[in-house]
Amino acid sequence: MLIAHLSDPHMRPPGELYQGLVDSNAMFEAAVRHLNALDPAPDLVIVTGDIVDHGEPAEYERARSALAAIRQPVLLLPGNHDEREAFRAAFFDHAYLPETGPLHFVVGDKGPVRIVGLDVTVPGDHHGEAGVEACAWLAARLSEEPDRPTLLMLHQPPFEGGIACIDAYNCRDGVRLAAVLLAHPQVERVLCGHVHRFMLARFAGTVLVTAPSTTTAIALRLAPDAEPASYVEPPAFLLHLWREGAGLVTHYVPIGRFPGPMPFF
Repeated sequence: MLIAHLSDPHMRPPGELYQGLVDSNAMFEAAVRHLNALDPAPDLVIVTGDIVDHGEPAEYERARSALAAIRQPVLLLPGNHDEREAFRAAFFDHAYLPETGPLHFVVGDKGPVRIVGLDVTVPGDHHGEAGVEACAWLAARLSEEPDRPTLLMLHQPPFEGGIACIDAYNCRDGVRLAAVLLAHPQVERVLCGHVHRFMLARFAGTVLVTAPSTTTAIALRLAPDAEPASYVEPPAFLLHLWREGAGLVTHYVPIGRFPGPMPFF
């Protein structure tokens, strides 16, 4: 099973730029074109939040148009820049999304790997929280199929990656979430977005990865007092390849056209 993992497109209304500077819409469309050219094609596409930038209906309309070009089933999770009820209304035809409450979901009919989405967003704020109710919901869902390989989607990662400006807005109560995961070793990956960079860490007996944004990258400034900044680095997404007997391998995929192929390896 091959799963493409995109994140943080921050789509804007037609003709408007992300932060007034960057054409995030065009960059996401380029990501979709790259995705559609993959051979073999993914079985499933997931997007770990910040689908749009301000949670506005015009942004979601633009996002629906861009997402419609993806040929595979798409699973969407909200981020801190999404607005929960506008998100729910915009993606009313995504049957896996609940009709009320946090946008947690489980999808198990797309292949051998089960996908669980945990909505840790806090309406009106930018950090996330792995609250008591969310973790109880997660524990119940993981207990349903304890022997099936599972991917857990979050927006904000429950750890500090060393970039102070974004660490301040991580998913809080990570210890509570870790306790749930330690009791359910079938979780092969925790998949996040939010930080606009690729990061990898051990977390609660499994592996946590963050997908880069399809638009700007938050500057890799590891000094505690570093000024926040972003760059237009080459955008990318992740591919998660599950094979029976081999488990899960995650690949980093730069978006764009590059010199090659060349006759060596």
